Amino acid sequence: MNDPHLLYRVEDRVATITINREPQRNAITPEAIDLFHTYLDQAKTDEKVRAILITGAGDKAFCTGAQLAGGIQTEGKDIFGSYAGLLNRLAGFPKPTVARVKGYCLAGGMGFMLACDIVIASDDSKFGTPEVNVGLWPMMIGALIFRNVLQKKAMEMILLGERMTAQQALDMGLITRVVPADRLDEEVHKVLAALVSKSPIGIRIGKQAFYEAAGMPLKDALIHLSERLKEVVGTDDAREGITAFIEKRPPVFTGR
Repeated sequence: MNDPHLLYRVEDRVATITINREPQRNAITPEAIDLFHTYLDQAKTDEKVRAILITGAGDKAFCTGAQLAGGIQTEGKDIFGSYAGLLNRLAGFPKPTVARVKGYCLAGGMGFMLACDIVIASDDSKFGTPEVNVGLWPMMIGALIFRNVLQKKAMEMILLGERMTAQQALDMGLITRVVPADRLDEEVHKVLAALVSKSPIGIRIGKQAFYEAAGMPLKDALIHLSERLKEVVGTDDAREGITAFIEKRPPVFTGR
């Protein structure tokens, strides 16, 4: 029997999606992309889930991009369009997303990582866009790269196709935290515990608002965000949060 290309589990209000192709350094396949969409659907509608964790099986790789052995097979589908749609879903997902990176994070794996809100990497991880070395170009992930780092640094990385250390990726703004490898899971757990304690509806409205405002002129963005703030203020969670602050106690958020 073949193992599923992706694994999914829910525990402690966190949905974990694991790329399950360790022998292939977690290279992605059409099946993996289809499963990704399915599991995101489940996580989005499951009220028990307040955060998403994306990681790779084993310690060698987070994800090394598309499976190139034997050529990129589309199996009669628009696999590139499906992958692009997946990155768009991840980038605008209504619940907070965290990438746990251990080992190699290359090519399409960079896309998964960059689409997440928070990226925590072990200090021995390696990053890069090696597509140029095999005559390709990081098309879809480039849209995320140029939204995260300065243009010239991004172009240097893409044109040279060299691998970078976790510290270099942090300095560029590609990731948010670097920790010693033996503390990676501890740090990921700490961040996830903090995220699931927040208001789900506040995060959902806030993430959507910023995603919508990103391409707007300043004046339009401010007007749009002020309207969305009115929506947040009217939630039960906002009232609970303010009351808890005044009463000097932890808030109990319900997502309403």
